[in-house]
Amino acid sequence: MQFLLAFVVAAPLLGAVAALLPAPPGLKGKNPDQAVLRHGVTVTGVVLAAALVLVAGFDHDHPSTMQATTDIRWIPALDVRIHLGTDGISLPLLVLTALLTFLCALYSYFKLPAGPSAKGFVALVLVLESGTLATFAVLDLMLFFLAFEMVLIPMYFLIARWGGEGRQPAAWKFVLYTLLGSVVMLLGLLLIGLKSGTFDMVALATDNGRGLTTSVQVIAVLAIGVGLAVKTPMWPLHSWLPDAHTAAPTVGSVLLAGVLLKMGTYGFVRILLPVAPDGMRTFAPYLAAFAVVGIVYGSLACLALARPGAKGDLKRLIAYSSVGHMGFVLLGIATMTPTGVNGALFANIAHGLITGLLFFLVGAVKDRYGTADLDTLSGATGAALYGRAPRLGGLLAFAAVASLGLPGLAGFWGEMLTLFGAFDPAEGLSRPAFLTFMSIGAFGTLLTAAYLLIVVRRVCMGDPRATPGGEAEGLSTGHGPGGLPQPVADVRGYEFAAWTPLAALTVLAGLWPAVLLGLTDPAVQKLLAGGKS
Repeated sequence: MQFLLAFVVAAPLLGAVAALLPAPPGLKGKNPDQAVLRHGVTVTGVVLAAALVLVAGFDHDHPSTMQATTDIRWIPALDVRIHLGTDGISLPLLVLTALLTFLCALYSYFKLPAGPSAKGFVALVLVLESGTLATFAVLDLMLFFLAFEMVLIPMYFLIARWGGEGRQPAAWKFVLYTLLGSVVMLLGLLLIGLKSGTFDMVALATDNGRGLTTSVQVIAVLAIGVGLAVKTPMWPLHSWLPDAHTAAPTVGSVLLAGVLLKMGTYGFVRILLPVAPDGMRTFAPYLAAFAVVGIVYGSLACLALARPGAKGDLKRLIAYSSVGHMGFVLLGIATMTPTGVNGALFANIAHGLITGLLFFLVGAVKDRYGTADLDTLSGATGAALYGRAPRLGGLLAFAAVASLGLPGLAGFWGEMLTLFGAFDPAEGLSRPAFLTFMSIGAFGTLLTAAYLLIVVRRVCMGDPRATPGGEAEGLSTGHGPGGLPQPVADVRGYEFAAWTPLAALTVLAGLWPAVLLGLTDPAVQKLLAGGKS
């Protein structure tokens, strides 16, 4: 187990180096691009298999205990250690990252985005996977920072070199926002390490802030929180996200929404809640206020994009929906209660599954019609996916109702537990204020349902004989006998393989939430109790 976690973190990095080397004789396939894409599928598949073995070997009776640990001295002068481990909080995120990266590699094998080279693309995806997995596995503040920053460069190049229209400004905006936030975060991490005498996250969590004065905790939470809030992203530090998602290739959007956004909220739970509880208690009401503003703002932005005549981009709409969904995660964290934090962690996983599926589907719609513009897709009578491509339309409708929090699907439990946590926040927090936040968050769920149902109606319903956007858009689908548009290609085999696991897990998590909550709850209880089970 000790070796297995280290392998899960390091294997993608080694695979990235191997991807840049010439393919061995006999493994080149039909062309070099096919060989390197097959290499990407193989490496991510092996990492996913290792992550599943890690789950099988995990002691599920003691999910609050750090398991599969590695602790090696690295920089003795600063007491920085290569310290790895996983518990019930990080294990689901490790598996989610391994799963989404494998599905993206599989999808790219058949549908490689236009760009410079397949070698560079595969290497960047593997470096991105390694950095994300390391963020969820490391237990040293300095290693956490290095892993947190490791994902910036590969994501920048994936957007800038393999993205669509406006990719260069979007990539620069992504890097500048996150780098500026990270500089402030580094200062906060150094403050905690130097004042407490250690960078070890387990020791700091066990100490539970007793070795830090309240003023140090407040400054640390402010500094670290800014860096984490940019990555989450929290309103009003979110403006890089819609541009990045709109310009990114499909798999870039899936990984950005599915795993990279989780790094910020994971940092709040793993570092700030246990290490600086007094500082978190000071800022919790403000964090909750920003969270609920983000919920409503994201929903209103989506409603504006969804209305006829707005020329709203479907990928941009899903990006704004992420601002709202991550607002629920931040609200749960701000309650500082086991119920709220468990809801936040559940909502994290649900968002990764559902929004990852949504970006896959929107990318498929854009490939088929040549555009993600809602007005063009809808036209006078709607794109009518139900009639033209019933499986694709059905999956899009399924992902939309899962995203709006339909009971029985994964999106429901995280939002419900978050609102329950806000109903009765931790001791020392203003209950009237959090009841207000709960009410605003509940109102946000109604707005979420409104814009997603509008999207389903406009994209999936209509006359299948009509051409989206009118006769002028006929070139996007082609015409058959009698001047009628040809049927749109329904779900292809490789798409079915890439999307089915996400849909199945969305149903499983919705019908059997105890699978996930049984892992997170003991670990959260221990975390909030200062390292005591």
